[in-house]
Amino acid sequence: MLGLLSFPGERTGYELKKWADSSLRFFYWSPAISQIYAELRRLEELGYAASARSGPEEARAKRRYAITPAGRQALADWACDTADAGPPVLKHGLLLRIWLGHLAEPERLRALVGEHLERTRAELAAVREAVAQAAEVPQWAFPALALRWSERHHLAELALAKALLADLAELAPTGAGAGTGRRQGGGDAPTRG
Repeated sequence: MLGLLSFPGERTGYELKKWADSSLRFFYWSPAISQIYAELRRLEELGYAASARSGPEEARAKRRYAITPAGRQALADWACDTADAGPPVLKHGLLLRIWLGHLAEPERLRALVGEHLERTRAELAAVREAVAQAAEVPQWAFPALALRWSERHHLAELALAKALLADLAELAPTGAGAGTGRRQGGGDAPTRG
């Protein structure tokens, strides 16, 4: 939330959600609106954010949030921290289903990969739209870098999904132990260690 608030201007929780959906979700995660408001309240309690209600000129009262100097310092300290950012976390629902492919029909697995390809193509189009919008705003130079990385990531995801389809096509004719319950290999795990 502090990162979203760190750019110039004040924003409502709804505006922060829209911005997270059109940028952060492509490379990190986009919080639910309830999480946004809970976090904004917490940030206010810490003195990292401040809010003000809109005036009578707006038909519906809105609360706009902005980062405070203390919040900007806390965020800058975190952003400049030299500690390792840690490995990327991958939670790939499709791959979990592939991993459990011995319980599924090969045709259904191929269909799931096909659906993933379609969804990834749509996401790629959305990323490219976000890249174009960010390129028009000088203050968004660094978000634009992250979005360009996201574009490359989606292109790689398309290539990986196509390769997965090819792998499934090779595996399907042999049945590769599907549903047999037989142990595959000599150990209790597919890797050593």
